[in-house]
Formats: sequence, structure tokens, C-alpha cells
Amino acid sequence: MGGTLREVTLCGQPVACQHICMFTESEDEQYRILNPFFQEGLAAGEEILTIVDAARRDRHADCMREGGVPVDASIANGQMRILASEETYGRDGTFAAERMYALLEEVLTEASRGARGWLRVSGDAGWILRTMQGGDELMAYEAKVNQLAPRHPCTLLCVYDINECSGQVIGDALATHSHVILGGRLHENPHYVEPLEFLQKVALRRKRSSPVKAHAVS
Repeated sequence: MGGTLREVTLCGQPVACQHICMFTESEDEQYRILNPFFQEGLAAGEEILTIVDAARRDRHADCMREGGVPVDASIANGQMRILASEETYGRDGTFAAERMYALLEEVLTEASRGARGWLRVSGDAGWILRTMQGGDELMAYEAKVNQLAPRHPCTLLCVYDINECSGQVIGDALATHSHVILGGRLHENPHYVEPLEFLQKVALRRKRSSPVKAHAVS
């Protein structure tokens, strides 16, 4: 599996990277970036998969239509899919890194065997941030995606509303993406940390934060 690294355009800039983080402050800013990304992929014959909260699915489709994305025709011919976060990130109402990793791997493997040759995925992290007690599970997943993406023909764009992010989430998101969109511009990220190093950091943080069990006195 795997494919030749493909150059895509984000914020008007070319980027040859498969896993990118996007911070936005408003719906308008988000779709000024997303819609050209989707349009470029559709015009190139790629498959598009986008994941949003179930409550926002209709609005998400409308924002794409308003931006000139041929949503209905692309869904009808199988080139685009819109899935709900609740059906993917958390099928039982909770997010689990290993489960989501397995689901993404299945999606990417299926796409690599298809006729379109490349898959563009955008995933809104909002549902995860609102339903999790902490961000370690999400960031462990993000780090592992850096190991998965190079084995498949794909571009993965992680969407974060900066208004919903704690300082730790922002720092960890920067550590797990080599390129980041911030302020409507694409940046190469100097804060990126290699996946294994970051996973060790998360494991140590979890160990430190876990409650110490009291030992019974005999």
C-alpha cells in the first residue's frame, strides 16, 4: 500500500504533507479553507470523506454548497461521504484512540483499493473535545495517525475550533502535526514531535495523573 506523496493546496499554498491541523475561529473562516480543499479534490477525481457532528451535518452540507462544492452530485456518484462524529469517533458516546485508529485504517485501506486513487478526509474534533474528560486519548490517536498516513494514498485534515481548545490541547495538536493552519495561513510547524516520542510523553503524563492506590495495612 501507500502512494506517491501528492501536493495539495491549502490556504492558497501547496503542501506535500498527509496529516495537517487546522485551527479556525469562525464558521466563515473554516469554510473559506475547506471548500477550495474539497473542490480541488473533487476536480482531481479524488474521494472525499468529511466527519462532523450529527447536529451540524445539514449545516455543513449547506456551507459547502454555498461555497460552490457540488455536494449533492458528489454524494450521488459516490465521490463524497458525510459521516457523523457519533457514528465514527464515538459509536457508544465515547472516544477511544485504538477503535478510531482501526476505523480510519479500514477506511484508508478500502479507499486504496478503489478506483479513485486518493482520499481526502476532514475530521471535526469538536465532538471529541466536548465529550472527553481530557485530551490524552485524542492526542494519542493523532500521533498514531502520523504512522498510518504514509502507508496510504490520502490527505488528512484535522479541524479544531480554537474557541473550544484548552492550552494543552493546542500544544498537543501542534506537537502531533508537522503542518498547521493558523490565522488563515499554512505554516510548517517547528513544534512537531515524532510519533513515538510523543506517545511516550502521553504515557508518562497518564502515569503521573493516575490516582495512587492505597495499600491495605496488615
